[in-house]
Amino acid sequence: MVFLEAFAAITGLISVYLVTKQNIWCWPIGLVSVAVAAFVFFDSLLYSDMILHVYFFGMNVYGWIHWSKKPVVGEVLPITTMSMGQNILWVVATAGGTMLWGYTMSANTDASFPYGDAFTTVASLIAQWFMAQKRLENWIYWFIIDVVAISIYAMKGLYLFSGQYLIFLLLCVVGFRDWKKGLPS
Repeated sequence: MVFLEAFAAITGLISVYLVTKQNIWCWPIGLVSVAVAAFVFFDSLLYSDMILHVYFFGMNVYGWIHWSKKPVVGEVLPITTMSMGQNILWVVATAGGTMLWGYTMSANTDASFPYGDAFTTVASLIAQWFMAQKRLENWIYWFIIDVVAISIYAMKGLYLFSGQYLIFLLLCVVGFRDWKKGLPS
Protein backbone atom coordinates (compact mmCIF):
# COMPACT_ATOMS: atom_id res chain seq x y z
CA MET A 1 0.00 0.00 0.00
CA VAL A 2 2.89 2.40 0.62
CA PHE A 3 3.76 2.43 -3.11
CA LEU A 4 0.13 3.16 -4.05
CA GLU A 5 -0.13 5.82 -1.35
CA ALA A 6 3.07 7.47 -2.65
CA PHE A 7 1.85 7.33 -6.25
CA ALA A 8 -1.53 8.85 -5.32
CA ALA A 9 0.19 11.52 -3.22
CA ILE A 10 2.65 12.53 -5.94
CA THR A 11 0.06 12.67 -8.71
CA GLY A 12 -2.30 14.52 -6.37
CA LEU A 13 0.35 17.15 -5.65
CA ILE A 14 1.03 17.60 -9.35
CA SER A 15 -2.69 17.95 -10.01
CA VAL A 16 -3.25 20.58 -7.31
CA TYR A 17 -0.15 22.51 -8.36
CA LEU A 18 -1.59 22.62 -11.89
CA VAL A 19 -4.91 23.87 -10.47
CA THR A 20 -3.11 26.80 -8.84
CA LYS A 21 -1.77 27.66 -12.31
CA GLN A 22 -5.21 27.17 -13.90
CA ASN A 23 -3.70 24.49 -16.13
CA ILE A 24 -6.33 22.13 -17.56
CA TRP A 25 -3.96 19.15 -17.23
CA CYS A 26 -4.82 19.19 -13.51
CA TRP A 27 -7.96 17.21 -14.33
CA PRO A 28 -6.56 14.12 -16.13
CA ILE A 29 -3.70 13.83 -13.64
CA GLY A 30 -6.26 14.21 -10.85
CA LEU A 31 -8.27 11.32 -12.32
CA VAL A 32 -5.33 8.98 -11.87
CA SER A 33 -4.57 10.25 -8.37
CA VAL A 34 -8.08 9.92 -6.98
CA ALA A 35 -8.63 6.44 -8.45
CA VAL A 36 -5.54 5.10 -6.68
CA ALA A 37 -6.29 7.00 -3.45
CA ALA A 38 -9.82 5.53 -3.32
CA PHE A 39 -8.31 2.05 -3.17
CA VAL A 40 -5.86 3.03 -0.40
CA PHE A 41 -8.62 4.63 1.69
CA PHE A 42 -10.82 1.54 1.34
CA ASP A 43 -7.96 -0.60 2.60
CA SER A 44 -7.47 1.81 5.55
CA LEU A 45 -11.15 1.69 6.61
CA LEU A 46 -11.60 5.37 5.79
CA TYR A 47 -14.82 4.72 3.92
CA SER A 48 -15.93 8.33 3.71
CA ASP A 49 -12.63 9.25 2.08
CA MET A 50 -12.99 6.31 -0.29
CA ILE A 51 -16.49 7.43 -1.33
CA LEU A 52 -15.21 10.99 -1.61
CA HIS A 53 -12.52 9.92 -4.06
CA VAL A 54 -15.11 8.17 -6.23
CA TYR A 55 -16.92 11.53 -6.30
CA PHE A 56 -13.61 13.29 -7.05
CA PHE A 57 -13.22 11.01 -10.05
CA GLY A 58 -16.52 12.24 -11.47
CA MET A 59 -15.73 15.85 -10.58
CA ASN A 60 -12.37 15.60 -12.34
CA VAL A 61 -14.22 14.56 -15.48
CA TYR A 62 -16.69 17.44 -14.98
CA GLY A 63 -13.93 19.97 -14.23
CA TRP A 64 -12.02 18.92 -17.33
CA ILE A 65 -15.11 19.45 -19.48
CA HIS A 66 -16.15 22.69 -17.73
CA TRP A 67 -12.71 24.27 -17.90
CA SER A 68 -12.57 23.35 -21.60
CA LYS A 69 -15.56 25.63 -22.26
CA LYS A 70 -14.04 29.05 -22.75
CA PRO A 71 -16.07 32.25 -23.17
CA VAL A 72 -13.71 33.32 -25.96
CA VAL A 73 -11.35 31.05 -27.85
CA GLY A 74 -7.85 31.37 -26.40
CA GLU A 75 -9.03 32.70 -23.01
CA VAL A 76 -9.34 30.80 -19.76
CA LEU A 77 -12.58 30.36 -17.85
CA PRO A 78 -12.84 33.35 -15.46
CA ILE A 79 -12.48 33.05 -11.69
CA THR A 80 -15.60 34.07 -9.74
CA THR A 81 -16.60 34.67 -6.10
CA MET A 82 -19.77 34.18 -4.09
CA SER A 83 -21.79 36.57 -1.96
CA MET A 84 -21.61 36.50 1.84
CA GLY A 85 -25.10 34.94 1.92
CA GLN A 86 -24.02 32.14 -0.42
CA ASN A 87 -20.93 31.50 1.71
CA ILE A 88 -23.01 31.30 4.90
CA LEU A 89 -25.43 28.89 3.24
CA TRP A 90 -22.56 26.61 2.21
CA VAL A 91 -21.01 26.69 5.71
CA VAL A 92 -24.37 25.69 7.23
CA ALA A 93 -24.77 22.94 4.63
CA THR A 94 -21.27 21.68 5.44
CA ALA A 95 -22.00 21.55 9.19
CA GLY A 96 -25.33 19.81 8.71
CA GLY A 97 -23.93 17.33 6.22
CA THR A 98 -21.00 16.57 8.54
CA MET A 99 -23.30 15.79 11.47
CA LEU A 100 -25.58 13.60 9.36
CA TRP A 101 -22.80 11.72 7.58
CA GLY A 102 -20.71 11.37 10.76
CA TYR A 103 -23.65 9.89 12.65
CA THR A 104 -24.43 7.52 9.77
CA MET A 105 -20.84 6.29 9.58
CA SER A 106 -20.57 6.02 13.38
CA ALA A 107 -23.79 4.04 13.73
CA ASN A 108 -23.41 1.74 10.72
CA THR A 109 -19.71 1.06 10.08
CA ASP A 110 -16.40 0.44 11.78
CA ALA A 111 -15.11 3.71 10.30
CA SER A 112 -12.15 5.40 11.93
CA PHE A 113 -12.76 9.01 13.04
CA PRO A 114 -16.32 9.06 11.65
CA TYR A 115 -17.00 12.76 12.33
CA GLY A 116 -13.60 14.08 11.27
CA ASP A 117 -13.71 11.87 8.20
CA ALA A 118 -17.28 13.04 7.56
CA PHE A 119 -16.18 16.68 7.75
CA THR A 120 -13.37 16.21 5.26
CA THR A 121 -15.76 14.33 3.00
CA VAL A 122 -18.68 16.77 3.07
CA ALA A 123 -16.50 19.87 2.90
CA SER A 124 -14.48 18.33 0.08
CA LEU A 125 -17.62 17.61 -1.92
CA ILE A 126 -18.41 21.30 -1.76
CA ALA A 127 -14.83 22.52 -2.27
CA GLN A 128 -14.37 20.30 -5.32
CA TRP A 129 -17.55 21.74 -6.84
CA PHE A 130 -16.26 25.25 -6.13
CA MET A 131 -12.94 24.37 -7.77
CA ALA A 132 -14.59 22.97 -10.89
CA GLN A 133 -16.66 26.18 -11.08
CA LYS A 134 -13.49 28.27 -10.55
CA ARG A 135 -14.81 29.88 -7.36
CA LEU A 136 -12.10 31.63 -5.34
CA GLU A 137 -13.61 30.31 -2.10
CA ASN A 138 -12.53 26.75 -2.94
CA TRP A 139 -9.07 27.57 -1.53
CA ILE A 140 -10.47 28.61 1.86
CA TYR A 141 -12.43 25.36 2.11
CA TRP A 142 -9.41 23.30 1.09
CA PHE A 143 -7.22 25.05 3.68
CA ILE A 144 -9.54 24.05 6.52
CA ILE A 145 -10.05 20.54 5.11
CA ASP A 146 -6.29 20.05 4.81
CA VAL A 147 -5.69 20.96 8.47
CA VAL A 148 -8.20 18.30 9.58
CA ALA A 149 -7.01 15.71 7.05
CA ILE A 150 -3.35 16.06 8.08
CA SER A 151 -4.28 15.07 11.63
CA ILE A 152 -6.52 12.16 10.66
CA TYR A 153 -4.03 10.67 8.22
CA ALA A 154 -1.16 10.99 10.70
CA MET A 155 -3.22 9.23 13.39
CA LYS A 156 -4.01 6.42 10.90
CA GLY A 157 -0.32 6.05 9.99
CA LEU A 158 -0.89 7.34 6.46
CA TYR A 159 2.17 9.56 6.68
CA LEU A 160 2.61 10.09 2.95
CA PHE A 161 -0.98 11.33 2.65
CA SER A 162 -0.46 13.47 5.74
CA GLY A 163 2.63 14.99 4.15
CA GLN A 164 0.77 15.42 0.87
CA TYR A 165 -1.96 17.37 2.64
CA LEU A 166 0.65 19.52 4.37
CA ILE A 167 1.92 20.50 0.92
CA PHE A 168 -1.71 20.95 -0.23
CA LEU A 169 -2.09 23.38 2.68
CA LEU A 170 0.79 25.46 1.32
CA LEU A 171 -0.61 25.22 -2.21
CA CYS A 172 -3.92 26.60 -0.89
CA VAL A 173 -2.15 29.80 0.11
CA VAL A 174 -0.47 30.03 -3.31
CA GLY A 175 -3.69 29.16 -5.14
CA PHE A 176 -5.76 31.70 -3.22
CA ARG A 177 -3.18 34.42 -3.78
CA ASP A 178 -2.77 33.70 -7.49
CA TRP A 179 -6.48 33.25 -8.19
CA LYS A 180 -7.33 36.44 -6.29
CA LYS A 181 -4.90 38.33 -8.54
CA GLY A 182 -6.71 36.76 -11.53
CA LEU A 183 -10.18 37.95 -10.55
CA PRO A 184 -11.85 40.00 -13.27
CA SER A 185 -11.92 43.69 -12.37
